[in-house]
Amino acid sequence: MDRNLYNRRALVRNNPQIFALARECRRKSELRARLTELFSRMELAAARQVEGLSISYMARSRDCGQVLRNMLKKRSDELAGFSFAQVILDIAHGLARPDLGPAFYADIYNILNGMQGKGSSNALEDIYLSPTRDLAGREAAVARSAQLDDLVAEVDRRMAAYGNGLRLDAVERRRRRTGYIRGILGASEKEWYDWRWQVANIVRDLPMLERLVNLTGEEREAVSAACENSLPFGITPYYLALIDDGNESCDSAIRAQVLPPLDYVEQVINTPDASSLDFMGEADTSPYDLITRRYPAICILKPFNTCPQICVYCQRNWEIDDTMAKGAFAGMDRIDAAVEWIRAHPGIREVLVTGGDPLAMADGAIEDILSRLATVPTIERLRIGTRTLVTMPMRMTDKLADIMGRFRVPGRRTVALVTHVQHSYEITPQVVEAVDKLRSRGISVYNQLVYTFFASRRFEAAALRRQLQLVGIDPYYTFNTKGKDETRTYRVPIARLLQEQQEEARLLPGLERTDEAVFNVPRLGKNYLKSGGHRDLLSILPDGSRVYEFFPWEKNISSAIKTYCTPDVPILDYLERLEQIGENVKDYDTIWYYF
Repeated sequence: MDRNLYNRRALVRNNPQIFALARECRRKSELRARLTELFSRMELAAARQVEGLSISYMARSRDCGQVLRNMLKKRSDELAGFSFAQVILDIAHGLARPDLGPAFYADIYNILNGMQGKGSSNALEDIYLSPTRDLAGREAAVARSAQLDDLVAEVDRRMAAYGNGLRLDAVERRRRRTGYIRGILGASEKEWYDWRWQVANIVRDLPMLERLVNLTGEEREAVSAACENSLPFGITPYYLALIDDGNESCDSAIRAQVLPPLDYVEQVINTPDASSLDFMGEADTSPYDLITRRYPAICILKPFNTCPQICVYCQRNWEIDDTMAKGAFAGMDRIDAAVEWIRAHPGIREVLVTGGDPLAMADGAIEDILSRLATVPTIERLRIGTRTLVTMPMRMTDKLADIMGRFRVPGRRTVALVTHVQHSYEITPQVVEAVDKLRSRGISVYNQLVYTFFASRRFEAAALRRQLQLVGIDPYYTFNTKGKDETRTYRVPIARLLQEQQEEARLLPGLERTDEAVFNVPRLGKNYLKSGGHRDLLSILPDGSRVYEFFPWEKNISSAIKTYCTPDVPILDYLERLEQIGENVKDYDTIWYYF
């Protein structure tokens, strides 16, 4: 796409009425009042113009008008540290604004278009579902059913473009990769399927990694710098067998989990205080050692502060010393004290045992911890957070599944496991087997997807949700990638996740799309993106970053909690990245109208 199309001249030419009014104003206060009134009139005119033709255009006009009026408020200027009203005033009076880039103009251009009932409509429903005004009854139903058949066929075609680890060709590639890696590491088949062998042979250094995977120059430089500067890094041999050396479109999603980008490594290295990388501010929500508590009836218990494999963008990387680091186990004395703290707070009905990855502990330690928690009479649910189902599925032995299943008491206490499958290409026959062991013992399994750039193409997440359900994993959360500076390579505009939820996930059957899209607000917790009432778009910065104000979950309970403001990823920058990997960005045209 040509970012030169978005500039000052195009913005003025496309909105003559707005800038004619602005030229009549000398003060921001006057401009705010008159533009707010004008935007309301233009929105009503657009609604009359498209009435009966397109509900989506009417909704777009309403949403864009609301956003523009909010951006004109003095409070929005103060919170964002930038004035949209001043920009309109300066442009109208011919004042230079060299700070404004194409991504800024692109967003403003499209939002103003949307308020006037204009702009692209490339959502599949608009393409495939046309009104059947001349038909009624059974004839109308048959016609609509035929349209739905065409729509589903197109959705299936698009989802089929993404790798599925259960397809025969993928299974065969992984079989060959496994044989190759086993040969290098000198492992028998029995050893390969022993989780202890996997842990003992985690790949932690560049020379061995280069023997097992074809690395790009940047990947090699980043891993080398990470190892030299003692950044936590490690990949299980099993997960290395999932990498296809770049010959599949989904391979980037696998690599992105474990091979850190160079900008990430450089920023972390240059951060003198690791605790400053604590994006969620867990220190402020830890009332006791090993405990995190943000919500009324649930707390987190962290007995094991490491993992068999490091996910680059994990929110807790800052406190993990290394893969399977020595001394990561908290010790039973500290765990016992934490359990007693939980016992003293009977309002807590659910405990999430996480870390680190608690299933990287030995069976005996897991059983000891669960048995202690089971003695707390008020606990109704034991939830275990783990990624071993994906990074080391052989960890789910019959013995371990039996241990967890024993703490399930129907009608009294449930046991659930929450994992993190990031891409449908990660789902293998071994993952299916592991999940089945849990489900057969009455243990529910849920998934948390982190919506990164590498999983954000059209229908990519939908393909994952569809496969998850077939495996026996229920979609639970889709997390907007956290706004951490060091993980900028992974970040996706909030507008893209909202677009995905409204235009892709909604085309799936209900049980496949029932996860919640959320933004994790530092120190406050989950902000549900499904409802626009949980946030406001305050402004658009010169580089095209939208600035959002998030309201805490307690907003209807307590007036003492502050809101949280943060800039997002510029939409134009995101679209250009998609184009660079071969995506047709016309498919994403409606992204501008999600806020």
